[in-house]
Amino acid sequence: MSRLTPGGQRRPPRVTLSPRHEGGTTMDHRRIANTDLNVSSVILGLMRITDMPDAEIRALYHAAREAGVNMIDHADIYGGRRHLCEERFGDALRLTAAERDGVVIQTKTGIREGYFDFSAEHILASVDGSLKALRTDYIDVLLLHRPDTLVEPEEVARAFDTLHASGKVRHFGVSNQTPDQIALLKTAVRQPLPFNQVQLSLTHAPLIAQGIAMNMEGHAQSVDRTLGLLDWSRLNGMTLQAWSPFQKAWFDGTFIGDRAEFRELNEALDEIAEAHGVTPTGIAVAWITRHPAKMQVVLGTTKPERVRECVAGAGVTLSRPEWYRLFRAAGYILP
Repeated sequence: MSRLTPGGQRRPPRVTLSPRHEGGTTMDHRRIANTDLNVSSVILGLMRITDMPDAEIRALYHAAREAGVNMIDHADIYGGRRHLCEERFGDALRLTAAERDGVVIQTKTGIREGYFDFSAEHILASVDGSLKALRTDYIDVLLLHRPDTLVEPEEVARAFDTLHASGKVRHFGVSNQTPDQIALLKTAVRQPLPFNQVQLSLTHAPLIAQGIAMNMEGHAQSVDRTLGLLDWSRLNGMTLQAWSPFQKAWFDGTFIGDRAEFRELNEALDEIAEAHGVTPTGIAVAWITRHPAKMQVVLGTTKPERVRECVAGAGVTLSRPEWYRLFRAAGYILP
């Protein structure tokens, strides 16, 4: 089969690794529908590396790679200045061609200072900035970051066609978008959109909880805040990526260790973690990866040890009683 893009450039090789984490357990990977990607269930997110020394960025990255993580998440807005975290990563790692081919780099675009922008002009300019900052010739996955209500699908399609034909971007997706917003894009976009990055944690789980309490009048849990995104994604072969997997809700701190607000949940996390030989943080990851939607978990940590804890947790398969115990301990109801 030809390894050339439609624009005549050589296509990077498929990422097909068999990584491991400490302890010898094979890292769980997801074959992504409508792509040639085989990616780790844990993603290393790098939105907090702005002030880290280069050596610490390298240590974080290599700890993730050694643990079996082969997907890295960026965005053009991370760092306080456009492309700053991408630039820090590119400068610190300076990946060789072989190293670059072994990792899936994802970045996002569409958020600007005070507004959202899915215009072709902005998407194309943003990708060029990301390529320069990351010191790479191609981006594996480009996500549209937040829904732009002024979107013209034909504009997005024009940008995606240009980027794909030139070999600058291999795959595309969205972030924080509803089924109908995705369907609207698909009226013009020809490439598959196999990813949607959305907020999800044990204590912020309307994505999952609403369906369990469907049609229960008077219960906030029954309110549909995601327009059926979970089941729609499974039906349409879209992989969901969970961001803020340890946050209580909207960037207001982690629930892990917070016994004042989440005593019952932390007791359950501790007991289940001990039973499986991992940490409570690992079990919080396992709760997400246990779901048959085969979601990925996006980490925001800057600590190598925390990455290893999360990877170990991703290797745990919770039983139904364990999964539902955590769900109830987080404050959700079972009718």
